Amino acid sequence: MVEELNQSGVETIPRDACTVILLRGGADALEVLLVQRNPQARFMGGAWVFPGGAVDPGENDVQAAVRELYEEAAVAADPDALVAFSRWITPAEVKVRFDTRFYVTALPEGAQASVDGAECVDLRWTAPDAALEAHRAGELLLVFPTIKHLEQLALFDSADAVLAHSRASKVVPVQPRVVLTGETARILLPGDPGFDDA
Repeated sequence: MVEELNQSGVETIPRDACTVILLRGGADALEVLLVQRNPQARFMGGAWVFPGGAVDPGENDVQAAVRELYEEAAVAADPDALVAFSRWITPAEVKVRFDTRFYVTALPEGAQASVDGAECVDLRWTAPDAALEAHRAGELLLVFPTIKHLEQLALFDSADAVLAHSRASKVVPVQPRVVLTGETARILLPGDPGFDDA
């Protein structure tokens, strides 16, 4: 993390990005789709993430989300079925920054996810708490925003419950802060002790 911090003193403007948290399980269960980024990738190589990426010129957020889901998981989503879930902005202290809108949507009927083997090399459907357990056991490389979203999702008992909650909720942007203590970097979220002093 320390190597990725911005040492220039000039804050990088975050690039717009979108992510899709694809759900399955209906009213009975909750599984989410994670894809593994190519280990050779410069950015988050080998990490398991929700499909997503940067917004291209001429696209809006939803168009970008639909395109990225198709490119990374071969799932064609209905743009009208995407529901805003969260918005995360990379800490100002970090060099590579994104302003990412996360959407949730159910796996379309009959659709089957697959990866291209280039940008993403593997995928798995998993319950959020199972993914977190695999991460704690060292079996799954997860990055901070993915961990925090999985923790949120683990509070729900079905895909339908996630969608219902998201439709009724207002998205408030979250911008963590990075606090350095020597060579150790800690990430603080709004509400964490020390966040307002950072």
